[in-house]
Amino acid sequence: MTTFTHEFSTPAYKGRTSFNTGLFINGKFVEGSDKTTIDVINPTTGKTITKIAEATPKDVDLAVEAAHKAFETTWGLNMGGSDRSRLLAKLARLMEENQDELAALEALDNGKTFSWAKNVDTTFAIDTIRYYAGWADKIHGQVQGDGREEAFIYPSLNPSGQIIPWNFPLLMMAWKLGPALATGNCVILKPSEFTPLTAIRLCALVSEAGFPPGVVNVLSGYGHTVGAAIASHMKIEKVAFTGSTLVGRKIMEAAAKSNLKDVTLELGGKSPNIIFDDADVDQAVNWAVHGIYWNHGQACCAGSRIFVQAGIYDEFLTKFTEKTKSLKVGDPFETDSYQGPQVSKIQYDRIMDYIESGKSEGATVHLGGDRKGEEGYFINPTIFTDTKPQMKIVQEEIFGPVGVVIKFEDDEDVIRQANDTVYGLAAAVFSQNINRALGAAHRLKAGTAWVNCVNQLHANVPFGGFKQSGIGRELGEYALKNYTAVKSVQVNLGHRM
Repeated sequence: MTTFTHEFSTPAYKGRTSFNTGLFINGKFVEGSDKTTIDVINPTTGKTITKIAEATPKDVDLAVEAAHKAFETTWGLNMGGSDRSRLLAKLARLMEENQDELAALEALDNGKTFSWAKNVDTTFAIDTIRYYAGWADKIHGQVQGDGREEAFIYPSLNPSGQIIPWNFPLLMMAWKLGPALATGNCVILKPSEFTPLTAIRLCALVSEAGFPPGVVNVLSGYGHTVGAAIASHMKIEKVAFTGSTLVGRKIMEAAAKSNLKDVTLELGGKSPNIIFDDADVDQAVNWAVHGIYWNHGQACCAGSRIFVQAGIYDEFLTKFTEKTKSLKVGDPFETDSYQGPQVSKIQYDRIMDYIESGKSEGATVHLGGDRKGEEGYFINPTIFTDTKPQMKIVQEEIFGPVGVVIKFEDDEDVIRQANDTVYGLAAAVFSQNINRALGAAHRLKAGTAWVNCVNQLHANVPFGGFKQSGIGRELGEYALKNYTAVKSVQVNLGHRM
């Protein structure tokens, strides 16, 4: 097995990391069944960082066996909620103690800036685990009856397969682990092969926190092998997936064809960001920049369709352009970098193909649209104007630093355009008239609607989509329902036939 050791000596972070890069099954780091490995690439340079163990469907079987054993002996109904709460709280504390290292690993294999990884991603991940630690001893069913028969309703669902994406690796892991562990489930989790390092590093902290072996199992591997095996496994009762709508369909199909396992899906988006003519333009510009260029545009809720009312369109576009020009695209470990590289060569090429599509279909490249530098996968922040509703860059999720700015005339016009999409994950509205803003927010077909802000997520607020943006909700109390099943136990208290 490989041990990854790396010395960070950068303006943003100086430190050392060293950990095993094997699969984590039944509380131990092990090689994959076929003893093969996967290269992890640094998107800043395009060079290999390290090798990690590659899981296979045989390893999924081993992890499922370990999860079932743990649930029956040391976890599930055999450990009380207060003890699960204590373990989750300790995990959050250990994550906090190792936060700089975790943030550095995110920046290294994902390409996001260290400052974002520390101040947003890892902080939010810690808050999420701590939030669900507070829920673990408060999950209970109901007692109902008429005095003769009582029905006890309580949660029981295990094990859970979880497949997380590459854009927010540690954060998505926390979103999945938190509610699953709080409700007493065991987990088989597959991180993306592009960004596995924080998931693997977290396994050591899971052990250090004292979780019994088999409760958390992490299998690095490819979607078409390990992900497919999780989705179709006959002994996995639930699967949670965050990623593209295309893959989400495949997972839902596999779940249906196997054992009809419960499915939650947090999928793609093409979120509208509506700037009305009575908005605070300067604040709308600041939020719009954050909305589309946050995490290099690699966010499912990115405000990629920016609708601006005609009366302020020119002013907004001028200020939005100047603000975008001020963003530094560079090394994630430089303290003043705002945007790092795209996560991989595959994603870089995909985004550039969309940019070429926009050009060929007649849209105007107002800013950017080109590569930054010669090394790594950097793309300059891009603004398109003069678009048509059916263009690919308007309809399809680009998942990169590419926004389209669209002029609209009135409220009815923009609501119609904003809802003209197969997606329904998020939306934003900017107006100083609260009645107008709330009226628009209520009419937008999206699971989250922000008013005078964008991309604001919190551990206690549910997040998920309408239409082809998914099924179910992450975060908040709603996420607990993803990992529970209702069971009625009726007891005869003396009634005679």
